[in-house]
Amino acid sequence: MAQQKDRLTETAPFDVLSAEPTRPQLDSAASTFALLSNSARLHVLWLAAQNSHDVTALAERTGLGVATMSQHLTKLRLAGLISARKEGRRHIYTVDDPHILTLMQQIFSHVAPDGSLAPDPPPGS
Repeated sequence: MAQQKDRLTETAPFDVLSAEPTRPQLDSAASTFALLSNSARLHVLWLAAQNSHDVTALAERTGLGVATMSQHLTKLRLAGLISARKEGRRHIYTVDDPHILTLMQQIFSHVAPDGSLAPDPPPGS
């Protein structure tokens, strides 16, 4: 177990993983991962991390109905994972939080296009 802790600490920025998480941190992280356990919401978050979109464009890109997309967007927005701005009568959704952008980049570099886990980079890279 000590080796695992050392490994986590050496890869974490700013020694984030050196202190044991508090119960509120664990609960908040679990809630975030629960939201992201839905593949449609994860797809929406990925799309919004790439570019700004309105609800209709997101619905078309994901193959979901506009009403269903609106429900997903509401959950993501209330959780603070996605932001919205108004342009005329439309709401435009995007991801501005650098932590969420990093999370998206990390998970999709870890999972290969076929769904398998991507190989680890060579040591020292």
